[in-house]
Amino acid sequence: MIPEDLYYSEEHEWVRVEEDIAIVGITDYAQEALGDIVYVQLPAAGESVEAGTVIGELESTKSVSDVFSPISGEVVARNESLDGAPEVINTDPYGEGWLIKIRPADEDATASLMSAEAYTSLTTS
Repeated sequence: MIPEDLYYSEEHEWVRVEEDIAIVGITDYAQEALGDIVYVQLPAAGESVEAGTVIGELESTKSVSDVFSPISGEVVARNESLDGAPEVINTDPYGEGWLIKIRPADEDATASLMSAEAYTSLTTS
Protein backbone atom coordinates (compact mmCIF):
# COMPACT_ATOMS: atom_id res chain seq x y z
CA MET A 1 0.00 0.00 0.00
CA ILE A 2 1.44 3.34 -1.09
CA PRO A 3 0.47 6.21 1.27
CA GLU A 4 -1.48 8.91 -0.59
CA ASP A 5 -0.19 11.82 1.51
CA LEU A 6 3.48 11.48 0.49
CA TYR A 7 5.59 12.57 -2.48
CA TYR A 8 7.87 10.11 -4.28
CA SER A 9 11.10 10.12 -6.28
CA GLU A 10 12.03 7.84 -9.17
CA GLU A 11 14.80 6.46 -6.92
CA HIS A 12 12.12 5.18 -4.50
CA GLU A 13 12.45 7.76 -1.72
CA TRP A 14 9.39 9.32 -0.13
CA VAL A 15 8.88 12.80 1.34
CA ARG A 16 6.37 13.88 3.99
CA VAL A 17 6.18 17.64 4.59
CA GLU A 18 5.36 18.73 8.14
CA GLU A 19 5.30 22.51 8.53
CA ASP A 20 8.71 23.64 7.16
CA ILE A 21 10.48 20.26 7.45
CA ALA A 22 10.58 17.41 4.92
CA ILE A 23 10.90 13.91 6.36
CA VAL A 24 12.60 11.48 3.96
CA GLY A 25 12.62 7.69 3.82
CA ILE A 26 12.64 4.83 1.34
CA THR A 27 9.48 3.23 0.05
CA ASP A 28 8.14 -0.19 0.89
CA TYR A 29 8.94 -1.16 -2.71
CA ALA A 30 12.62 -0.20 -2.17
CA GLN A 31 13.02 -1.99 1.16
CA GLU A 32 11.38 -5.09 -0.33
CA ALA A 33 13.86 -5.06 -3.24
CA LEU A 34 16.82 -4.55 -0.89
CA GLY A 35 15.96 -7.32 1.54
CA ASP A 36 17.06 -7.29 5.18
CA ILE A 37 18.79 -3.97 5.87
CA VAL A 38 21.80 -4.38 8.17
CA TYR A 39 23.63 -1.03 7.98
CA VAL A 40 22.71 2.61 7.31
CA GLN A 41 25.01 5.50 6.39
CA LEU A 42 23.33 8.92 6.38
CA PRO A 43 24.42 12.57 6.38
CA ALA A 44 24.76 14.42 9.67
CA ALA A 45 22.60 17.32 10.79
CA GLY A 46 23.92 20.57 9.36
CA GLU A 47 24.99 19.08 6.01
CA SER A 48 23.59 20.52 2.80
CA VAL A 49 22.08 18.12 0.29
CA GLU A 50 21.15 18.59 -3.37
CA ALA A 51 18.15 16.95 -5.02
CA GLY A 52 19.16 13.91 -7.05
CA THR A 53 22.56 13.44 -5.43
CA VAL A 54 23.76 10.49 -3.35
CA ILE A 55 23.52 11.26 0.36
CA GLY A 56 24.09 7.86 1.94
CA GLU A 57 23.94 4.10 1.66
CA LEU A 58 21.76 1.26 2.80
CA GLU A 59 23.46 -2.10 3.11
CA SER A 60 21.38 -5.25 3.05
CA THR A 61 22.14 -8.94 3.11
CA LYS A 62 21.81 -8.80 -0.72
CA SER A 63 23.57 -5.59 -1.76
CA VAL A 64 24.53 -1.99 -1.04
CA SER A 65 22.21 0.69 -2.40
CA ASP A 66 22.69 4.45 -2.63
CA VAL A 67 20.21 6.80 -0.99
CA PHE A 68 19.42 9.89 -3.07
CA SER A 69 18.11 13.17 -1.73
CA PRO A 70 14.69 13.83 -3.25
CA ILE A 71 14.96 17.56 -2.44
CA SER A 72 17.61 20.21 -1.81
CA GLY A 73 18.16 21.74 1.61
CA GLU A 74 19.84 21.36 4.97
CA VAL A 75 19.71 18.17 7.00
CA VAL A 76 18.24 19.04 10.39
CA ALA A 77 18.10 15.50 11.81
CA ARG A 78 19.04 11.92 11.00
CA ASN A 79 17.26 8.93 12.46
CA GLU A 80 19.86 7.93 15.06
CA SER A 81 17.82 4.91 16.16
CA LEU A 82 18.66 3.23 12.82
CA ASP A 83 22.32 2.93 13.90
CA GLY A 84 21.33 0.20 16.36
CA ALA A 85 18.24 -1.11 14.59
CA PRO A 86 18.45 -0.64 10.79
CA GLU A 87 15.88 -3.41 10.31
CA VAL A 88 13.17 -0.91 11.33
CA ILE A 89 13.34 0.33 7.72
CA ASN A 90 12.08 -3.11 6.65
CA THR A 91 9.27 -3.30 9.19
CA ASP A 92 8.08 0.34 9.16
CA PRO A 93 9.48 2.21 6.11
CA TYR A 94 6.84 4.98 6.26
CA GLY A 95 6.98 5.50 10.03
CA GLU A 96 9.78 4.72 12.49
CA GLY A 97 12.06 3.79 9.56
CA TRP A 98 12.40 7.38 8.29
CA LEU A 99 15.96 8.36 7.34
CA ILE A 100 16.53 12.12 7.58
CA LYS A 101 14.72 15.42 8.03
CA ILE A 102 15.54 18.28 5.68
CA ARG A 103 14.75 21.99 5.82
CA PRO A 104 13.97 22.55 2.11
CA ALA A 105 15.94 25.20 0.21
CA ASP A 106 12.92 25.90 -2.00
CA GLU A 107 9.39 26.79 -1.03
CA ASP A 108 8.05 24.39 -3.65
CA ALA A 109 10.54 21.58 -2.94
CA THR A 110 8.11 18.78 -3.80
CA ALA A 111 7.11 20.16 -7.24
CA SER A 112 9.37 17.74 -9.13
CA LEU A 113 8.28 14.69 -7.11
CA MET A 114 5.55 12.19 -7.99
CA SER A 115 2.14 11.72 -6.45
CA ALA A 116 1.18 8.34 -4.98
CA GLU A 117 -0.75 7.62 -8.17
CA ALA A 118 2.26 8.35 -10.41
CA TYR A 119 4.55 6.32 -8.16
CA THR A 120 2.13 3.39 -8.27
CA SER A 121 2.30 3.52 -12.08
CA LEU A 122 6.11 3.54 -11.94
CA THR A 123 6.32 0.49 -9.70
CA THR A 124 3.66 -1.61 -11.40
CA SER A 125 4.64 -1.10 -15.04
